[in-house]
Amino acid sequence: MLGLSAATLAGYLAAIVVLMLTPGPDMMFVLANATRYGPRAGAVAALGVAAGEAVHVAAVVAGLATVIAASPVLFTAIRWAGAAYLIVLGLRALRGTGRPGAPADRPDGGAGRAFRRGLLTNLLNPKMILFSVAFLPQFVRPEAGPVAAQLVLLGALFVAVQLTVDLALGVGAGRFAGRWGDSRWSRRVDRLCAVAFVALGVRLAAG
Repeated sequence: MLGLSAATLAGYLAAIVVLMLTPGPDMMFVLANATRYGPRAGAVAALGVAAGEAVHVAAVVAGLATVIAASPVLFTAIRWAGAAYLIVLGLRALRGTGRPGAPADRPDGGAGRAFRRGLLTNLLNPKMILFSVAFLPQFVRPEAGPVAAQLVLLGALFVAVQLTVDLALGVGAGRFAGRWGDSRWSRRVDRLCAVAFVALGVRLAAG
């Protein structure tokens, strides 16, 4: 593939898998949607998160992410916006943990808004911008072909692995909650995810 060695690609894929299995805002968002609204909502949330990461990859290829990372004012604005968004999601979830969850196939259920929220959760995380800028180029080999083409390939693999992991998590957690979870268990998961969102938002705001 574009002259990249098998060892380089294997190391890259292994690194991605480890990163994707590390809990973060994206994983918690997918989990929260899946346990509250079912596997469909979890899958849609995973698609939204993957779409956000695809935007980050496109920005890296276009050189925009480097500009954003180099601008303290712009980076700080994105960091605060992302932190506020996570905290708001967490507070809303805490406020709604005492009410029954709406079915995923209804307009007021999780699936209808899961994609948009998943997209925003990823886009408003400035650490993903820095990560994309710092991580993807580490596996680029100038002698292996056009740099832009390599970045597109590496970025596509990154999004594919992320989508696979998040889809498995979302569908699996949604099915488990539907078959084995009771209302008390669901409320506990809701509270845990809500607190995690608030904590992640505070941590992001603190830098």
